[in-house]
Amino acid sequence: MSIDSLLAPQTWPFSSRDLPESAYLVGGCVRDALLNRETAYLDLDFVLPEGAVETAQKVAQNCDAGFVLLDAERDIARVVFPEATADFALQVGDSLAEDLHRRDYTINAIAYHPFSDTVVDPLQGQQDLEAGLLRMIAAQNLQEDPLRLLRAYRQAAQLGFSLDPQTQATIRNLTPTLAGVAAERIKVELSYILSDPVATPWMRQLWQDGLLATSFPHASAKSLALLSDIDRAAHFLDQHFPLLAAALPQELNERAKGKEAAQRTLLSTAKWIGLVSDRTALAEKTLKQMKFSRSEINVILRLLKCWPRLLQLTQAQSYARPDQYYLYQDAGAVFPAVVLVTVAASLQGLEGDESLDFKDLLYPLTPWIAEYLNPHSQLAHPQPPISGRRLMEELALPPGPGVGYVLSQLALAQAAGEITTPDEALKLARTLLSSIPSPADGEQM
Repeated sequence: MSIDSLLAPQTWPFSSRDLPESAYLVGGCVRDALLNRETAYLDLDFVLPEGAVETAQKVAQNCDAGFVLLDAERDIARVVFPEATADFALQVGDSLAEDLHRRDYTINAIAYHPFSDTVVDPLQGQQDLEAGLLRMIAAQNLQEDPLRLLRAYRQAAQLGFSLDPQTQATIRNLTPTLAGVAAERIKVELSYILSDPVATPWMRQLWQDGLLATSFPHASAKSLALLSDIDRAAHFLDQHFPLLAAALPQELNERAKGKEAAQRTLLSTAKWIGLVSDRTALAEKTLKQMKFSRSEINVILRLLKCWPRLLQLTQAQSYARPDQYYLYQDAGAVFPAVVLVTVAASLQGLEGDESLDFKDLLYPLTPWIAEYLNPHSQLAHPQPPISGRRLMEELALPPGPGVGYVLSQLALAQAAGEITTPDEALKLARTLLSSIPSPADGEQM
């Protein structure tokens, strides 16, 4: 398949009549087309000598698509379609060649003119594509936007390329400049790597070259080694427990679309534990500094708290039902990821072990998984044995934390098999009245 068939106007989600003939396609879409890489989500980048924002507005209006002004000062806008995005940017410099010379890597400095089916390649980017090499254009270009340092590793990983030695040495020297990059931008770039199993192993190289030191100071060789094992564990769970594994690729934010959605699944979010401290307070501080959402922080902290407990319980000769109950409740909907990380931790150090039988690793977890997958389980998915309203009516309890305390104790008793009916729940509730914590102990409720 040729570049013209992949990037021809017929493939665009809008009419070429809305675009001036002075527009060129540039960047990743041209690179991927030259590599015959097809993607489900079309990502087009156009550069124009003038009127970039106006052109984007025209396209959005004619197609009833979403319009986003990305950078008013530099004249950059985006049009969002259901299965594609199209970015429109003002040409940097007095010519297309000057614009291409100010980009990051040679393989991204190739332009394509769709109206004449011609390729413009002043920096021999096609030669580097054929050689599988990612090479910088100039150190100054990387220094102007240090996020480009991270992109080198992400793109090399995703394309299966190697880094040019001089480029890698320059990146190492420029790592201190990452301190000036907005946390949100760094997080997004690293998210691309963590959401791609092929790219994940490159996180160790990022760490070795010092690119994680400022943003994730608690990352270590040991913690990063867990990432590849998480991908292995996801594969094995998909084979042996597909119903549980089905929760892993689910999006945390249903409103996210395209690339952003892939970055925020339960699976990709779980991998962040390899970059943060295993102490929840330190981890939470790092995550907040890096502008993680509440839902992402919730998932990561639940994982950090729960997977060591699950590993410990599965290794114990026996454990009490309340221990199971509390773990299920603390994990909540994150439990599939808790199992995932527990399996991954069990896999560490077993790479290449031909005697490894994955079923042996899963055996201690099997009853836990079965319990979770049972929608009627009073351990994993307890239903209140009695409503809060009836509890207040029968025992003359005022609304407040005391009601919640009694209900939680009843749920625990139900999980332990001590009560099974509402009448038994009421009887037990009466004995609990004297043990309701006082307001001064409210934090413990």
